Amino acid sequence: MKFFIDTANLAEIREAHGLGVLDGVTTNPTLVARENITTRDAFEKHIKTICEIVDGPVSAEAVSSSADDLVAEARTLAAIDQHVVVKIPMTTDGMKAVHRLSEEGIKTNVTLVFSALQALMAAKAGATYVSPFVGRLDDIGHRGMQLVEEILDVFSNYLFETEVIVASIRNPLHVLEAAKMGADIATIPFKVIGQLASHPLTDAGIRSFLEDWRKVEKGMSLK
Repeated sequence: MKFFIDTANLAEIREAHGLGVLDGVTTNPTLVARENITTRDAFEKHIKTICEIVDGPVSAEAVSSSADDLVAEARTLAAIDQHVVVKIPMTTDGMKAVHRLSEEGIKTNVTLVFSALQALMAAKAGATYVSPFVGRLDDIGHRGMQLVEEILDVFSNYLFETEVIVASIRNPLHVLEAAKMGADIATIPFKVIGQLASHPLTDAGIRSFLEDWRKVEKGMSLK
């Protein structure tokens, strides 16, 4: 299973990369806005910097509406770096754009997927990735991980090369369930990545070992 980090913050990306577990990055307009990026040139430089930190896919989102505009924007984004994957919205125009971009060899990540049928359409259109948003489904009283299970079940019936990115992750349980289901990728907020490595019994064990070692050191100093 691959781990992506869901952020546009360079410090968070560098920290996660230092753990040795990071395979890629996903961004979106909301995450970019948090970094106080106010010009197109600054945005493109920011994406380029992320690509230089992480040797893996970096998703940058196209924000146009029509298929023609999405394709044009995607070409500009893909030219930033070979690792850029263009996020395309799950709309009919988005599917037209994905189909055209796949023929040009531009990688795409179809975002805001909330049904297995949407994922199926994206895969048939030639999407490199599909991103089901599990947390947003949980927020409205649905079980988001059930969607991931349905998508993986449908994809297993065919020879789609499209990979499933479990997105909108809220907690470590989402990551665990995704791994148990065999999802290709989880894109995880920085805070949750830290939670994956944490356990109260680990913390208690470390404290206990350190206290015992201090007793050993005290005994050594008396000799």
